[in-house]
Amino acid sequence: MPFDLGRTVRLTAQCRDAGGTLTTAAAAVLTITQPDGVNVTPAVPAPGTPGQYSVDWLPTQPGLHQVRWTFTTPADAYTDVLDVRPAAPPAMFSLADAKRQINMPAEVTRDDDELREWTVSATRAVEYFVGAIVQRTVTSIVTGGGFALVLPTTPVIAITSIDAVTDIQQFVDVAVLAADPITGVIDRTDGLAFPPGRYRIAYTAGRRVIPANISKAGQLILQHLWRTQRGGSRASTGGGEDYSVTEPISGLGYATPNRALQLLQPDNEPGGFA
Repeated sequence: MPFDLGRTVRLTAQCRDAGGTLTTAAAAVLTITQPDGVNVTPAVPAPGTPGQYSVDWLPTQPGLHQVRWTFTTPADAYTDVLDVRPAAPPAMFSLADAKRQINMPAEVTRDDDELREWTVSATRAVEYFVGAIVQRTVTSIVTGGGFALVLPTTPVIAITSIDAVTDIQQFVDVAVLAADPITGVIDRTDGLAFPPGRYRIAYTAGRRVIPANISKAGQLILQHLWRTQRGGSRASTGGGEDYSVTEPISGLGYATPNRALQLLQPDNEPGGFA
């Protein structure tokens, strides 16, 4: 289960001797390898119960952390991972919206963390078909030499900067750039071509307002995926029903119901599903 950045995490491990008995070690070391590759070794307090160790630790970086416990006398080791969410995970609807979609009472909180994971997963699934939804800063490297550049992540909200990858390339002022928000095609308002070479462009992608059909499609996908945790039913005849978690949609596997695809069709990205 991912943890929110800024939340204290309790890391636990057990030390056992060769016979499998819980035993307090002569020394215990906890090493956490952060996403940037830097190791931290928080102090490990003496266990209150023989062999049962715990450390409360506050992550400072989002991403996957490697966690390794090592014990001496007796010799033992335990390795795990810790996933930390970014401060603003890319979710296009709220936990409350997710609960309403699956008819879960707001006061039921035991599944909140799992539902938030499914919300982010559903958002990413929808973005596969219609492009970026949650606003984000994107940096792409594109090749010049013509009258237009094409950004790979759309919709485009604004271009922040453009820099030549090499020092020998001609400078292009970001003020003369105009991007088509839907296609990501960049033109120059001064009518000139982009000099040959590669350019690093920083821009904001996503949607300021999320259309209702996109939001509801994401919620339908979440509802469909939630059923994988609770079991689905097969239709009695003619194959699987649209919400069946055991019947695939041709070319898409098991994750996306047809009704969600139909809602997304008006905003389908070029080259996406038919």
